[in-house]
Amino acid sequence: MVIAFSVLLALSSVLMIVLVLMHKGRGGGLSDMFGGGVSSSLSGSSVAERNLDRITVGTAVVWVVCVFALGLLLKVSN
Repeated sequence: MVIAFSVLLALSSVLMIVLVLMHKGRGGGLSDMFGGGVSSSLSGSSVAERNLDRITVGTAVVWVVCVFALGLLLKVSN
């Protein structure tokens, strides 16, 4: 069980890094490199940005659950 949560934590950590870098920041960030800077800033947030936000929040929830689960499992096992 600990190994499964460890692998899930590692995968969600890498995915979180990629997703955060894909967000459009003040300077554009990596999202401009992949065509994210094409959308107009006057029209508000696009569907792609909202979906990216939702995926990032979902990944963050999985990450937090894995951290708590690993903490509890390791505390119980000692």
